[in-house]
Amino acid sequence: MDDLSRQPRRGLILVEGQSDQIALETLAARRGRDLEAEGVEVVSIGGAQAIARALRGVSGVRVAGLYDVAEERAVLRGLERAGVSADGFFACVPDLEGELVRALGPELMLALVEGRGQLGTFTTYRKQPAQRAKPLEEQLHGWLHNWKIRYAAPLVEALDLERVPEPLDRVLAYVGDASA
Repeated sequence: MDDLSRQPRRGLILVEGQSDQIALETLAARRGRDLEAEGVEVVSIGGAQAIARALRGVSGVRVAGLYDVAEERAVLRGLERAGVSADGFFACVPDLEGELVRALGPELMLALVEGRGQLGTFTTYRKQPAQRAKPLEEQLHGWLHNWKIRYAAPLVEALDLERVPEPLDRVLAYVGDASA
């Protein structure tokens, strides 16, 4: 992880992992935003438990973040320890991949998986006894867990910009004033 206290910036978005970072940066670019020019940095902190440590020494910037809803207690506790407001932090339900699968819908997701030559691996996954009874959307979400870094940008690129999951739009909007 970067030493966040030494980097000049106006806005900082903390995310749990690399796939979240890729997805947000891709969405910002699709929205015509140059986060670097705005002085906004998206940083993968390596999990929600690392939030207080990631914020150590950070001041004078607008801080925001995305996290999985299951990590809410850890995030809120870490923000409190760091003395940072939770106003700019948004939960993904159940996680970013779940938000993206829901926004794209199963048909578009299947087309994306097929277009990337992985329909066979998905078909094998969904034949597993623990997966068979689950709805298609849930199967896609579960399968994506192992491929989320590879799919982060393609999922966001495939999104209709009118159907962007709310947490992604809200976190980018929150730091939108950072360059002002």
